[in-house]
Amino acid sequence: MALSRRRQAIISAVCFVATAGFCLPSDASSSTPSIKEIAQGRQAGPVNVAVSGPVQVNFREITIPPGGSTGRHCHHGQLVGVVKSGTLTHYAPVYPGGVHVYRTGDSITEGRGYVHEGRNEGSAPLVLWATYMTPEGKPLAETDLSQCDQPR
Repeated sequence: MALSRRRQAIISAVCFVATAGFCLPSDASSSTPSIKEIAQGRQAGPVNVAVSGPVQVNFREITIPPGGSTGRHCHHGQLVGVVKSGTLTHYAPVYPGGVHVYRTGDSITEGRGYVHEGRNEGSAPLVLWATYMTPEGKPLAETDLSQCDQPR
């Protein structure tokens, strides 16, 4: 039975996040794959990903120099990331007090709609590896804040 495009996108996203981009179909040959661990982060709670399809999946390495910022933005989909190196100071209404600090090895998730900003307030470059799951045709990061939900 053929899988729907949405289900295929979700399976692809989960495989990408879970195995750093490598999933074998069930009918794959018995040859052994080569897998390189790219990043691993810890998430204290569950991660629920729900994005209306069809879905576009992007994997990015984002480097923010000391004093730099992502700028204020929101997402139409969801993001799961790992801080490869450095410190990310994340300003968002989803945290008590509106701010949370992520360090090397921490995992971050960003949901749909709320305005937030990531800053490098440290003295070394910040490197973040992020997987975006976004409805097709929508920007990965929406900078037109009128397209975002109201602040929480």
